[in-house]
Amino acid sequence: MRTVNVSEITKNIREMCIEANHYLSKDMETVLKQSRETEESPLGRQILDQLSENLQIAADDKIPICQDTGMAVVFLEVGQDVHLEGGAVEDAVNEGVRQGYTDGFLRKSVVRDPIDRVNTGDNTPAVIHYAIVPGDKVKITVAPKGFGSENMSRVFMLKPADGIEGVKDAILKAVSDAGPNACPPMVVGVGIGGTFEKCALMAKQALTRETGAHSEIPYVRELEEEMLAKINGLGIGPGGLGGTTTALAVHINTYPTHIAGLPVAVNICCHVNRHIVREL
Repeated sequence: MRTVNVSEITKNIREMCIEANHYLSKDMETVLKQSRETEESPLGRQILDQLSENLQIAADDKIPICQDTGMAVVFLEVGQDVHLEGGAVEDAVNEGVRQGYTDGFLRKSVVRDPIDRVNTGDNTPAVIHYAIVPGDKVKITVAPKGFGSENMSRVFMLKPADGIEGVKDAILKAVSDAGPNACPPMVVGVGIGGTFEKCALMAKQALTRETGAHSEIPYVRELEEEMLAKINGLGIGPGGLGGTTTALAVHINTYPTHIAGLPVAVNICCHVNRHIVREL
């Protein structure tokens, strides 16, 4: 049994919130550069150049890569051979978010209640997802999620008879309806199967996958490639101003489901797709 003090979780999440909001991840940097080389529209290339310039200025001057520094989404994978001590894990996570957003001078975007809309002042609480896994490590994923793209996400409760063509139509409808509002070029996370909430969680997790890395399931990999091509054929383009780069990647996760259902969730993220992973 390995012991980890929750203060280590706080410390790392503080640093991760600041890093994710100031620096583009290497995988996103790679696909953005590739998109500049393949974009066919002159205006599209100009927009991609402007986005790259913005990202470089943010890194050089240590200012946020987007004014919407997001609501902190945290995935914790805790090894079953880990003993956590020193306080409540949820408190430790939220303290890390509080410190990160306060010390990093990041915009505070969370309200304490969806109706009275009073700002909490420190961007807490985070949205936390827990998983107990084999081993003696703690894996932390921090994904600050801006709501320009979050608001464009959808859940479709399809019928089994809709089949894979229905799934394709749902993905294309979600992206098409989002248009320029999701700050394209976007990354599209998709969850297929499970239940209403499970497919949404899978779609969110899909966004944290290394950008462009495909599913190991052959038909899912083919579906990811097909949907990326079809989405880029919509013509929305960088900034929604037309072009051949509407999405940088499509990531799809699947799960068993009920005989009477075919849930599909589409969680869209903007061109920065902030995500950072550490292991304790």
